[in-house]
Amino acid sequence: MQSSNGQPAGPSALENRLRNLILTNAPPTNDPPQFSDTPRTAAPLPVGAASPQPANNDNSASAPVDGKLPGSPKISRKRPNQAQRRQMNAQLSIPIDPRPSPPTHYGRPFSGSPGHSSHPPGFHQNGGRSHHAAADSRRVNTSRYHGDQPHFARQDNGSPRYPRNPHGQLYSPRGSQHQFRPEELENQAAYLEGLCSTLVAGAEIERGEILEKENFRLKIEQVCRVAIAEYEQQQNNIENFPPQSVELKCFGSLSSGFATKASDMDLGLVSPLSQPQPDAAGSPIPRLIEKAFLELGLGARLLTRTRVPIIKLCEKPPERLRLDLLEERDKWEKGIVDVDHADAADEDEHVDTEATHAKEATNDQPDDSADHKTDATSPTAGDASESKPSMRQSANMSLPAYYNVAKRALRKLGGRDVTVSNCRELTEEDYVLLNKVCEAFFAGLHNRELKNRLSAYHSLSFKPLANVPNYRSLAGVYAQMEGERIVMLCEANTIVGSAEDADDSANALIAAWKSLQDQTHFGIEPLTYTKHLQIQLEKLRKLPTAQLLTLEQSQHEAAGAYHNRASKVVSQLRPRDAASLVAAQNLIIEKFASGIWINSIRTQVAEFIEASPANISIHAVARRHKSLQLASELEKALDHNLYDATLESDIRDYISVLRGPMRKSNAEDPHYDYVIPVTKQNIETIKRMREIKDPAKMSVNQPRDPYRDKLEFPKSGVGVQCDINFSAHLALHNTLLLRCYSHTDPRVRPLVLFIKHWAKVRGINTPYRGTLSSYGYVLMMLHYLVNVVQPFICPNLQSLGPAPPPEGISPTGLDDSIGAFVGFWRDEPEIRRLAQMNLINSNRESIGHLLRGFFEYYAQNGSMSTSPGRGYDWGRDVLSIRTPGGLLSKSEKGWTGAKTVIEYRPNAAVNSPSTEAPPAAAQFALKSPIDPPTPTTPSAATASQDAQSPTPAVATPTTAAAVTAASHKNGEVKEVRHRYLFAIEDPFELDHNVARTVTHNGIVGIRDEFRRAWRIIKGAGTGNFSEELLKDVAAVKEEDEKSTFVSLLDEIHGWELFE
Repeated sequence: MQSSNGQPAGPSALENRLRNLILTNAPPTNDPPQFSDTPRTAAPLPVGAASPQPANNDNSASAPVDGKLPGSPKISRKRPNQAQRRQMNAQLSIPIDPRPSPPTHYGRPFSGSPGHSSHPPGFHQNGGRSHHAAADSRRVNTSRYHGDQPHFARQDNGSPRYPRNPHGQLYSPRGSQHQFRPEELENQAAYLEGLCSTLVAGAEIERGEILEKENFRLKIEQVCRVAIAEYEQQQNNIENFPPQSVELKCFGSLSSGFATKASDMDLGLVSPLSQPQPDAAGSPIPRLIEKAFLELGLGARLLTRTRVPIIKLCEKPPERLRLDLLEERDKWEKGIVDVDHADAADEDEHVDTEATHAKEATNDQPDDSADHKTDATSPTAGDASESKPSMRQSANMSLPAYYNVAKRALRKLGGRDVTVSNCRELTEEDYVLLNKVCEAFFAGLHNRELKNRLSAYHSLSFKPLANVPNYRSLAGVYAQMEGERIVMLCEANTIVGSAEDADDSANALIAAWKSLQDQTHFGIEPLTYTKHLQIQLEKLRKLPTAQLLTLEQSQHEAAGAYHNRASKVVSQLRPRDAASLVAAQNLIIEKFASGIWINSIRTQVAEFIEASPANISIHAVARRHKSLQLASELEKALDHNLYDATLESDIRDYISVLRGPMRKSNAEDPHYDYVIPVTKQNIETIKRMREIKDPAKMSVNQPRDPYRDKLEFPKSGVGVQCDINFSAHLALHNTLLLRCYSHTDPRVRPLVLFIKHWAKVRGINTPYRGTLSSYGYVLMMLHYLVNVVQPFICPNLQSLGPAPPPEGISPTGLDDSIGAFVGFWRDEPEIRRLAQMNLINSNRESIGHLLRGFFEYYAQNGSMSTSPGRGYDWGRDVLSIRTPGGLLSKSEKGWTGAKTVIEYRPNAAVNSPSTEAPPAAAQFALKSPIDPPTPTTPSAATASQDAQSPTPAVATPTTAAAVTAASHKNGEVKEVRHRYLFAIEDPFELDHNVARTVTHNGIVGIRDEFRRAWRIIKGAGTGNFSEELLKDVAAVKEEDEKSTFVSLLDEIHGWELFE
């Protein structure tokens, strides 16, 4: 008998199931083994088990019966032939398994693990099931919920996992992998155990903090009820709308069992009787709630360009922040939108650094408004109805900045440039629009000589070509402009050449560049042609002569970094001839000075050069630049009140010193030829300056961060902070799933807390900066505890829950109301009861041993050191905790290449009723009443975690033509980048990759940190504690910045004391 919510009927049935689960270490199934015709290699069987042989082998041993091993066969006296000997040798290391392979490889090792009993050969491997399993999937049998003994099939984690490629290394006790001595293993585990116990004791959230957050939740829940009920009654004429139907349900870290001190509160707003739903496109409810909070004096900000709309809320905003938030709300109500900011704030857009010279491309506006300022009226793009857009590069606008103007113009017109992810989706109309923008981009080029040179090439003539398409990409046109500019400068140079005597190769490269541009078939494969252009452009940029002639300081580049870059370039150059030596030195100094970013500093450096002797060195010029830029940065910081008022007088005195005249040093050190003098009068001031914070690292002197602006909430001092999610129905079930996992074993919670803290201090848990969310790290740990550790720590709760319905059939309301199957074993009291009785697992490993295995598993994909099996394969595997064995392949999921999806979300008028239903793709029906309850007592609220896998009101991808009609006034258009460099399948939303935010730099950083951790752990086994596992990278960065600042002061002043 089965309860209505899919739970087993009685405790005895559960105990029997779990007892068998522990004995077999596998999820239940009633299916007979499924075979295919594809053979695969199999693992060595445990001692005492019969080795499987092909069915047609006459010499094979008889199959075991009833789990008993047969007697030894008679040994043939005939010497085996060569083929038989080869087969025998192969079976010693790679036994041939006659059984068919499942469609995916989920295997995880446990043979020979402590506490595990070997299975008789009658147990077979069972492949993972899909979301809606077909006839061959695990079927529900009534005996599962009775006292009958269920038949368990051995899941794929029951055999050692072999590599997915034929050349991978196999586990073998006699293999070449490093073997640790028992004392090393114990030392490693003890090291981690000590760290974990200390960390968890100080990281756990306190009961008083939970109560404070819960009281705040109740307060704002009442505000939401009043606001929504008033709207429904007045605007939608629903007089009997019940306010109690509106709830703010807690999910995430404060509800799943994994909260730490200062964890923010995640809340999901549920209003099942509202139509349209709060998460639907065009729903006015998010803006209504934001307004109600602001009127109450809270700090509230609606973020609409995230994956799903959320409101960031704080209890006690500073007065300046509160006024800024009210001003932002007022702008929205008046239809005033900062389009440039909206363009820049697209989700994930700024964490991807794949584009070449991305930093340089952000320099659309100089720091100084005097001379280096771009023409504000230069970009003007027409509407979609106009035949051609129009744009113009001003005289002082850099080419990268002009390229940004063109990209924005293309975006406003609803177009997209050609990329790997969209090249198969673009239509003829898309290419026509793209060509118009490319032509306007080219026509607006300021340099007439450059334009004339480019127009002579077929690829930029913009004339129809016979029998050849005329397609091109905006990125390709920019590459042509930049490359031809470099060639033009190199051809005009007659003074310097390469120090490696590579002028002939440079000339050949220039000739190849011109030939590439003059091809007539550029439009057949515009993406391939663009790639060739970019490859050639990079080669041109690496020419030492080109690097000197294009030398420029980027907007926020430190003066020291600019000097170092210039010195490297100079080291690769030589004069064309002996007579050109002085001219070459003058050219180097001239290019260095003219490339300085800030106009006023550039002018002062030029004046210094003019007043100096003819043989002035590049070091002296760079030192003058460093002193003036430091003075400018200090002045800006003072203007924005970023230093303590008690330091203002000293800092202003020091600014005067920095801007004072340089003096020739009396020391016989050629490096310090001219310095800012240290005298008896200013030495004390200079000493005090060594203790202040580097002004170059302050926000006013840094590039604008789209994730940090004047509306950003402080990290502390503002009371309770929370995020209100308007599409949290799946997140609530995710939270309950994680909470149930936390109940299965007392070791789960400290393990998760340790990994979350480790990821935070190492700086790899910030999704919007290209790394992974805390929720992703929780899933990584659960995968390890469910599928890798043997015997397991946690059973697969989704396998123990009700079976999913067949494809296309929805026996309950869950699939329709939530959009995903959310079945799992969710009986919390029963899980806790069985866990307290030690009936859920038979694993007794310490937390230290488990942490050691976790880091080894993710740090390398070779053989594991303490168990047969291999580490995680980042390139091929998809973590899937719902799947038996825990792994799918990226190819099976179709997650093999990045994809860009364009979404359009209309705005809603706050004071008008909804007259049209939202699009079907963005609307959900009434939410299910069986959503997990919100903990309202401190004891219940102690369970908590970041199970933030929100379900978006998904807007279907629109074509460029459909998006063209959208404007920022009527809605928002955003490009969402789906990446699969790291793949973690959401437990319920199977098409959602939890790790989609991870960029190339992000996955490199994450994997480097796992390798670093594993290196430190291995060192701990031999007593080597030279590195700290939990060293805070923010503290390290701060120390490095301090050291860099002190070195800058030493460079500016030298070491001589002047009279």
